[in-house]
Amino acid sequence: MEKRIGKIIVGSAGGNSGKSSKGYKISLPSKWVKELALAEQEIEISFDGEKITIAPFLAFDDFLNKKKALKHKLIIFNFFDKDILCTQICADFTDKTISVQNKTTNIIKTAFGKIKAPTWEEFQAFLEERCVPKSRSGIREYLEAIGVEEYSPIEIIKKTHGKMAEDSQWLEMEEI
Repeated sequence: MEKRIGKIIVGSAGGNSGKSSKGYKISLPSKWVKELALAEQEIEISFDGEKITIAPFLAFDDFLNKKKALKHKLIIFNFFDKDILCTQICADFTDKTISVQNKTTNIIKTAFGKIKAPTWEEFQAFLEERCVPKSRSGIREYLEAIGVEEYSPIEIIKKTHGKMAEDSQWLEMEEI
């Protein structure tokens, strides 16, 4: 692994930001940018609490193919509104990453709204939103009635398709 010491370039954030808001930039060696084929394309920036990672942004199909090649445990979630496919989610349960592909421009109908690159935690929250709340009175009896042993959003969605009384949205799951 090649390492370098760099400097953070600090400037005013501009736009609609507050007076004291700052913008931060980091210069990357040209060689690294070329090797990752990052020039003039979107990148994915991740922060795990200790380090920042920069990687090429993978489109949905590229993400799926890469994770399949690595033999990761994948589930595709198709999120519908009535019979219209609104969002496809490829969830990698091996490294807890996801890729999302919206099939509609109506962000109200998409799984994550304006969020283009949701985190694993946001994905987990989305799944829970498509289930009866864990704190619901009589949850034990409900789980028993649908044939699920313990509260698990994925197991509940397998049985209920994530259908909720208040909307016409639902999920279809496909294990890859």
